[in-house]
Amino acid sequence: MTRILAVANQKGGVGKTTTAVNLAASLAVAERRVLLVDLDPQGNASSAFGVQAGPEAPHAYHLLIDEVPLDATLVSTDIPGLQLVPTCTDLVGAEVELVGAVAREMRLRTALEPTRGRWDDVIIDCPPSLGLLTLNALTACDAVLIPLQCEYYALEGMSHLLSTIDLVRARLNRTLTIEGIVLTMYDRRNRLSYQIESEVTGYFGPQVFETRIPRNVRLSESPSFGKPAILYDVAAPGTTAYLELAAELVARRQAAQPTAQSPATLDKAVC
Repeated sequence: MTRILAVANQKGGVGKTTTAVNLAASLAVAERRVLLVDLDPQGNASSAFGVQAGPEAPHAYHLLIDEVPLDATLVSTDIPGLQLVPTCTDLVGAEVELVGAVAREMRLRTALEPTRGRWDDVIIDCPPSLGLLTLNALTACDAVLIPLQCEYYALEGMSHLLSTIDLVRARLNRTLTIEGIVLTMYDRRNRLSYQIESEVTGYFGPQVFETRIPRNVRLSESPSFGKPAILYDVAAPGTTAYLELAAELVARRQAAQPTAQSPATLDKAVC
């Protein structure tokens, strides 16, 4: 079964796109079929793979506004098994153009639903806002992965995102769940990281992933080379952390559904 996962947080700078890109890459190197949908008008998930969407080819804007077929927007990446729906700044206009559209919050869901079974994982990189683009992602997905930077301002914004998730679950997507919370930019030398970790795990308990994503220069450098971290520096601590996160993600799903595919290949990738 295809699992559609939205990576969302309305606060910018929390490692949302970094998580979407490197989680998708980590799942793909474990021989899973992965689709990454760049739904952020900044297009950072696209440029992270060296893809520059332009007017000559359909991308996420056309998928939502013109309702072009999903296949027309797909771009292959340097990682076998990982495909991308790119985007560019044109997507900014979608927020305005969708206001008067019929079933405006269902456009992405309509595009993705017929493809269930084609990929193992579909990961949607949401914009740092709670507008119509994020609403489309939350309506289309099965679950939300929330990257949370280890700073108090990031923690304070959680209530708005959780309220939005509750509203979407009540009105548009009754099966929507929270996949988990992943702590990003974690610094073991910093007492604040421990304090945030303690508060988040104390409140959300097992919903917090055990994997911590550290502050890592290689994670910050890799997008400038048009590569996910695993193709830029496979031995970097940040790369290893995302491989571990991918393994933990699939292991959780296997525990919830004992008949699901074994994550053995992920464990090999981590090793």
